[in-house]
Formats: sequence, C-alpha cells, structure tokens
Amino acid sequence: MIFKTITTFIRRLIAGANVTTVLLMLAFGFSGHLSPLEHPTLTQAHFLFPTLVIVNLLFLFFWILFKPRLVVISLAGMLAAFMPMRHFCPVNLPAEATADTFKVLSFNVEGFACTTLRTDEERSQLPRYIAGENADVVCLQESYYDAPTKKLIASIMTPVYPYSETEKAHDKGNPMEIYSKHPIVGKEHIEYGSSSNHSTVFYLLVGEDTLVVINNHLQSLQLSSEDREGFQSMVEGAINNSINSDYAKEESHKLFDKIRDASVVRTPQAETVAQLVDSFLDRGLSVIVCGDFNDPPLSYTCRTIGRRLTDCYAAAGNGPGFSYHENGMLVRIDHIFCSADWQPVTAKVDRKMGLSDHYPIKCTLKRVVKP
Repeated sequence: MIFKTITTFIRRLIAGANVTTVLLMLAFGFSGHLSPLEHPTLTQAHFLFPTLVIVNLLFLFFWILFKPRLVVISLAGMLAAFMPMRHFCPVNLPAEATADTFKVLSFNVEGFACTTLRTDEERSQLPRYIAGENADVVCLQESYYDAPTKKLIASIMTPVYPYSETEKAHDKGNPMEIYSKHPIVGKEHIEYGSSSNHSTVFYLLVGEDTLVVINNHLQSLQLSSEDREGFQSMVEGAINNSINSDYAKEESHKLFDKIRDASVVRTPQAETVAQLVDSFLDRGLSVIVCGDFNDPPLSYTCRTIGRRLTDCYAAAGNGPGFSYHENGMLVRIDHIFCSADWQPVTAKVDRKMGLSDHYPIKCTLKRVVKP
C-alpha cells in the first residue's frame, strides 16, 4: 500500500514536471512575439526552446516505457508547439529544382576570406563556388576585398552574372553586393546609423515583372575575439566535462548581455524592413528578402520581417540548418523569405563551403500562377 502511494506520488510529480516543461516550451517558442524594446530579457527565451523540446521528448519516451496513457501530455505539447518547431527544425519531403525554377543564394562571405587566403588559386575558391551555383540572384554581405581580389572576382563572376551592384553603410562600412542574371533597374539604401549594418532594396526586371530584392545585414552581436574564444572554451569544457562553473557563469552573462543589447538595436531595423515589405506587397509587387539577420528563426526579427512572407527554409528545408559555425556557435541566422507569388521548392544551408564564418543559404522558387 505504501509502495503504491509513493509510486503514485512520484508519477504525479513527474507529470507535473512534464506539464511545466510543456508550458515553458510554448512560452519560449512564441517569445519572439514580444518586442525586445519592451521585454529585452524575456524575448530572448526562444534560445532555450530547443532544449525544452529535447526535455519534452525525454518525457515522451519515459511515459511510453512506464505509463503509456500519459504520453498525451508530451504529445499535446508537441502539437501545440508545432509552428515554432517547424520554423526551428523543419521536416519536408525531398524535391528537385526544375528548369522553370528561380534560384536565390544568400551568403555572408566575410570579406571573401581575402585576409587569410594568399594565392590567386585560394582566393578564387569562394567566387568560383558562387559562380558555379548559377543562381538567378546572389545576395552577399560583408563583401569587402582588396584590389587584387576585386579583379579576380570580376573575372569569375561577370561571365555568369552580367548585372551587379554594391552598396555600403558608410565609406568604411561593410559593403553588400548583388549579382544577377536579370537587369538591375534601381536600388534604395536603408540607413540604420550603424557603422557596418544596413539593408538595400534592389529592383530587378525579371521578364516583364519587377522583382524587389531586399538584401540585409542587420545588427550583429559585436562579439570580440575574446568573447568567441570564451564561448568555445565553454563548449569544449561541457563536452569534456571539465568546465569551471564560475567561468561558465561569467561568460554566459557576458554573452547574454550582448545578445539582449543587440536585439534591442536590431528591433527598429527589422520593423523598418517589415514596413517596406508591406508597402511593396500592397502595391502588388513580388518580393524576396534575404541576408544575414543575426537572429535565429524564432526571434522577433524573423517574425516581424516574415509576417506576410514565406520562410523558404521552413517551407522547403530540412533540419536546423545552422548557417553560422565559428567558435562552436551553431545557429541559423541567415534567411530567405519570399512573397506569396513564389512557392519554395528546395532550400538548403550548404555546409560544404566553409571558407567564411557563415555557410551560404540557397533556395529555388517556382512562380505561383495568380488567379
């Protein structure tokens, strides 16, 4: 009798913990609906969403083994969290691009790695990769390079992409570029008052239609080399089970403060882009938004910019698709969105090209016939 009472109590305690996990998972998964300007700390909870999904899955396996009828708790939680789960780690049926699809490539090239690659053969790797992708439109961020590299890039890219434009935030700011197979008929710079971050609207003529492409490099975390090395040390310490708790606490607080502060600066930038998207959609224009958002898929930034658009990776990609990979930081902060007149067919973060601290993200789109 006593054993049964204890067993019942423990089961109820575990069920309560499961319910709590589900509630937190939902709260964290939808925390991107909060504005960082009003809730700078709470809105960062989305970073913990994957951890809570894993914990909830562990509860699911536990109930399957010991009390199958209580799997409903975990299953209900997973169903309620379907949308944030799909945006963070989508699962889609495989598809193949066809001749009538439109290919978009977005890539933070980190200066074409020209500070570390010395020979022409080394420097040619990254532009040859981009040219070999044969995309209709290529949007690059941090596209700065020295004079020898500039000439080399032009010799490789121009035969594939006859049209190109460059835009800077300031004279010394990080430039962004667009390469296109279609005429670029105009551009509009979006200034943020930042030393390096900005967005640019490019107007392309695709057939007889105007396509609006917005290339973005939103507020970065401004992490120093010490910050990155500190995070890498924490990751390695956790893997080796040799982490110093005081050191980990100090580094975690420093990193969180920078994430929070950057999100506050990034918020009006995202809202500005979203307002531009609204104005273009209200005029019936076709829109593609891409670039380095410096924010993951469940963030306020992505939710705001994508509120009337389709997240191409969520619609056609598979897995978490981490696009930033330096110093043990694995997160998808590069994105491509499209308006409803496009249907994403394929989407992928290409981990084979590792010369930059970002992996390129690419997708193919198919025109949807308007009624």
